[in-house]
Amino acid sequence: MQALRTRAACAARRTRPTTLRTSRSYASESHGHGHGDHHHSAHHQVEEKLGASFYVFASAVPLSVLGYKITRPGPDGEPSAVSKWIAQFDYLNEFETRNALRTQAIEQAAHDKHLFLHAGKNQHVELKTPELIFSGSSINVPAGFYPNLDHVTEHYRQQAATEEERKAKRMALLASQRAKEAEGKAETS
Repeated sequence: MQALRTRAACAARRTRPTTLRTSRSYASESHGHGHGDHHHSAHHQVEEKLGASFYVFASAVPLSVLGYKITRPGPDGEPSAVSKWIAQFDYLNEFETRNALRTQAIEQAAHDKHLFLHAGKNQHVELKTPELIFSGSSINVPAGFYPNLDHVTEHYRQQAATEEERKAKRMALLASQRAKEAEGKAETS
């Protein structure tokens, strides 16, 4: 801030006159009025050309009128020439379809992410191989200490048989429905 003040003070001192100045007239200026102008040379006339701003303004007027004309709608309310030209681009016409597809994809991704993050682990584990119940180390197991697990094995055998029976009934039902549909199509044609 001090440097700015110092510079401002110096500039102010230079602009102020230090002494009182009087106008002087020189002899060469007053001399020669009556002798003609042979001492003074005439200034050369310079032609000033029109600048770039004139041409910009001159071209802007008809261009603005043309722009106004082509953007106006037709006499019966039909779209303007510019609107028709813009409508030719497929990119702009498919805008809503692309947005809808992107929105669906983003929503599906959010739904899947929610499932993966918040789905609990399945705590129930079915016994796939009942033979593994009796497989174990015979070391340090006194005689008679293996429990009898026949009831567990039988439980899982019954469960598997019930599941197979249910699947067989479902397959038979689907086969009968397909046969009825094929029969109905054969009658209509």
